[in-house]
Amino acid sequence: MKQFNKEVFKDAWHLIKPYWVSSEKKTAYILLAAIIFLNLAIVFINVLFNLWYKEFYNALQDLNEKAFWIALGQFTALAFFYIISAVYSLYLNQMLQIKWRRWLTDNFLDKWMDKKIYYHLQVFNHQTDNPDQRISEDLNMFISQSLSLSLGLLSSIVTLFSFISILWIVSGPLHFSVFGYLITIPGYMVWAALLYAIVGTWITAVIGRPLIPLNFNQQRFEADFRFNLVRIRENSESVALYSGEEKEHKHLMRKFADIFENYWKIMVRQKKLTWFTSGYNQ
Repeated sequence: MKQFNKEVFKDAWHLIKPYWVSSEKKTAYILLAAIIFLNLAIVFINVLFNLWYKEFYNALQDLNEKAFWIALGQFTALAFFYIISAVYSLYLNQMLQIKWRRWLTDNFLDKWMDKKIYYHLQVFNHQTDNPDQRISEDLNMFISQSLSLSLGLLSSIVTLFSFISILWIVSGPLHFSVFGYLITIPGYMVWAALLYAIVGTWITAVIGRPLIPLNFNQQRFEADFRFNLVRIRENSESVALYSGEEKEHKHLMRKFADIFENYWKIMVRQKKLTWFTSGYNQ
């Protein structure tokens, strides 16, 4: 498993690195820095919202009209900056994605077309399935998910450390006795939350791991089915001449059967995962 993870990260880095050392790297780093700044700003605003709730509900409880209107003004300012940060975080993220995808697509097309590799893959190497779909769809998914996972991880870590201090103050120490010895756990809710998150994440990963090969196969089966549809369109004259409609129909349904069976497996696995995550979140 460790070797597998090492190879996965090595392959991913092999795909990620070229763009970030290319002629477009300056623009890419500026966009990435702006996106990171906006994501951190969103986390900071969420912390301020958390503190604002206390002031707002205290004002309601004390029937303090002046504090109430001040709190509403604070909320308006926080909401304004949150909306701006959220909108431009998404906008700049998409801008970086499409620029990265354009560069990576050009790079892969150049390699695919060079020295008639596209022909050799089609005739001599049948292990590489649907290179057109890989270039069209997989590059897009790779870029969007790479950014989503890395930025999501950064936001989660910053959020974790931002709210730990609040939870530590709220929870206070827990005192209990074991065999006559007094044990004190400071900030016990922090440790309980961390343990709960770690265990829940591990179980989620165990249940959801089979979705990785299933989703990979689903893309492959969808691409195979689409390729065969295009093949009929391109050879429509031959199919019509030899009245091969029934044979082609059966062939297409066999291809679609792979899609159906694999999708059913995804449904079953997703149901199991949702059973756990829904209960865990509640």
